[in-house]
Amino acid sequence: YPLRFRPVSRHYVWGGTRIVSTFHRNAPPGIYAESWEISSRPDGMSVADNGAWAGHPLSEIIEALGPRLLGRRAPADRPSFPLLIKLIDSRERLSVQVHPNEAAAARYGGEAKTEMWYILDAAPNARVFAGLRPGADRRALEEALRRGDLESVLAAVPVAAGDAIFVPGGRVHAIDAGCLLLEVQQNSDTTYRIYDWGRVGHDGRPRQTHLAQALRVIRWNDADPVRCRPVPLPAAAPNVREELLACPFFRMERWRLRTPVTLLPDAGSFVSVFLAHGAVAASWAGGREVWRPGTTVLVPAALPRLDLSPVESEALLLLTRLGTDADSAAPPRS
Repeated sequence: YPLRFRPVSRHYVWGGTRIVSTFHRNAPPGIYAESWEISSRPDGMSVADNGAWAGHPLSEIIEALGPRLLGRRAPADRPSFPLLIKLIDSRERLSVQVHPNEAAAARYGGEAKTEMWYILDAAPNARVFAGLRPGADRRALEEALRRGDLESVLAAVPVAAGDAIFVPGGRVHAIDAGCLLLEVQQNSDTTYRIYDWGRVGHDGRPRQTHLAQALRVIRWNDADPVRCRPVPLPAAAPNVREELLACPFFRMERWRLRTPVTLLPDAGSFVSVFLAHGAVAASWAGGREVWRPGTTVLVPAALPRLDLSPVESEALLLLTRLGTDADSAAPPRS
């Protein structure tokens, strides 16, 4: 059956209150920078919140169900959820950072991390930083750091609700202030902080940076696209189905749901569904739920059929699967 989980909150200094207020979550007042929606990491383990598995950690469910839950494309040698799906509220800008890609992680250690951001809401003139400006090399970056002006070498990308940004491993990046977004990433917590805008942490001290590690893993010849370009997919009108990104690690689709549809099984992968707005009635053999905005659901690979119907007007869903074998041999479509 479709699994829902208790959100795992992260209270970093740059966070805000929109995750709780926008999605009407029952949570005490405070700063909510991130909400880990689906995670099997020991420091942020998801616990099921519905059905027969309620109260059980995701790691235990994976151990019991294996490919019936994750699908045959999930790495068999890693008995964990291969992605980390989270909400992020940047009341202030995040640090400038970089993550290793597969090759750099194999060479220098750490966990590889490619990610993407789907902008759910954004303040006027909001932006993100994704990559370096043309011609900016290691020397330019180091000189900008010495001047305390790293922004001068970063590529600023204006964003608005509905935009999607691709951040492959090795790309220097930062989320600027004013963004509420859904992040899908490889299951990794390796982050090399380059610059933190002169900010201090909760203890009043500057947060740690990792410049030496970052310089080793930055892709100076980074040429992958930044903005994800929606590609239309077959759908029964008036519904609209688009592929936002396909890379070796995951794929994301956007569904604008106006009439009922059936989500058929994919034995190769689970499907993560995030309801961005609207309401959806979901039904399957033996169960039915109504999902509201901000609901994140893990649909097992072995679920035979899931029927989805908008409750009132249009509903917007973001669906994430593991990448296919074909994705591994092709460049990202974004």
